[in-house]
Amino acid sequence: MRATQAQPHAKVKASAVRDVFTLMLLPVPLLVAVLPGAFTGGGTRRWFGGGGRGESQRAAAQAAKDDAAAAFYELDTAQRDLRISIETITAVDSSPAARKVAADFAALGHRIDEASGTYITAVDAHDLDKHDLDLAAATKAHNDLTKAKDELKRVKGELDRFEQGLAPLLDKAETQLARLAPAVERARQALLAASNALDGVRSSGLRADDLAARLAALGPELTRLNEGAGRHGVPETLQRADHVLRDAESVRAEAERLPERAREIDRRLVSLRTRAQALTNRADSVEPVLSELRRRFTAACWQDLQQVPEQAALSVRQAEQKLKEAGTAREEQRWPDATALLSTVRALLNGTDEAVSAAGDRLRRLNAVSKDPQDEIDRTRFAIRDAQRLAMAGRHTPEPRHARPLDESVARLDRAVAGLEGRHPDYWHFLTETEAVRATVARVVSDIREARGAGAG
Repeated sequence: MRATQAQPHAKVKASAVRDVFTLMLLPVPLLVAVLPGAFTGGGTRRWFGGGGRGESQRAAAQAAKDDAAAAFYELDTAQRDLRISIETITAVDSSPAARKVAADFAALGHRIDEASGTYITAVDAHDLDKHDLDLAAATKAHNDLTKAKDELKRVKGELDRFEQGLAPLLDKAETQLARLAPAVERARQALLAASNALDGVRSSGLRADDLAARLAALGPELTRLNEGAGRHGVPETLQRADHVLRDAESVRAEAERLPERAREIDRRLVSLRTRAQALTNRADSVEPVLSELRRRFTAACWQDLQQVPEQAALSVRQAEQKLKEAGTAREEQRWPDATALLSTVRALLNGTDEAVSAAGDRLRRLNAVSKDPQDEIDRTRFAIRDAQRLAMAGRHTPEPRHARPLDESVARLDRAVAGLEGRHPDYWHFLTETEAVRATVARVVSDIREARGAGAG
């Protein structure tokens, strides 16, 4: 076993001795040329000419490759992060500014692709682990990779500056996105609350069909909300959420008020029926009032009241008919119809009340002025004199636009007073004239005060 192992060893040793001996016989220049390879022991890497410059250049090229790889990674990471920002903006904002940002980013992406392509080409073109890499190849690799790194960094600088300009649009978009989830959730909760309120109303025996229809109409909107902003866009989804929220809250509030609304309609039905009955009785008293007016005063004092009894009776009958219709609407739970009908009844009864009251008021005022018109005269003259003093305050002469209507009011009052002379004076004409004079004087006073207030301001 030992002899067998020793024999090859001896052969290797003898071979090595022959090689050295042969080298000693070679000329010196040839010996120098062969030596580098000879002392590698048959190694895997060839030495560069020029001593250590080759290995140093290989190391420099490798460092350039590492720097370029780091620059490529930084640029790729920044681009991916910025793409998220751009997608955030375009998902929320469809303004011209947002569209321009997207276009600019696409153009910047082309430059990034070019710089990345240059880097990848440089990496693929140079194998720095190659055993026979010479100085020239290492130098070219170093230069190409350094150039690729510099281009990557330049484009990265463009990307950074572009990102800084996005801040306003991105802040706005992120604000809207932050609103999105809470807005959708509020809308869903509002729909749930409306549905629960409607169930509670129905359990009390109220149908609330109109509210149920309104709530059902929001169903498709909820479906769209559930489909998400990715399909319908952030602004549209936010608007839809606000719309659903408002309508659902309105339905809920009306459902919660519905029992009280039903009770209020019941109270109004009773109240208006009682009022209609009372007006029927009051309308019956108009005819005696008219009879006294005819007997004591001229026709001009009561002719416009002739139709009051007939009109009052007709209005009361119409009100009673509308009350029946309102009662039917209440029983059928047609709440809007019941409310509208009751409003019509109230308007009819108000008009009737005013007409019936006008007859009694006319008789009272005519009785008072026929006994002593002086109170009405004094009241009107005082109003005129007060306005005249105001018009002269701080002035030697009043302004024509104030003096003229006041002078006309004095003349008009004098004519009205003169009209009381005679056997059968028209007291109603006298009263309407004095009222008209006081209204004119009041307008003049208001105009004076407004003008002086504007001048003081």
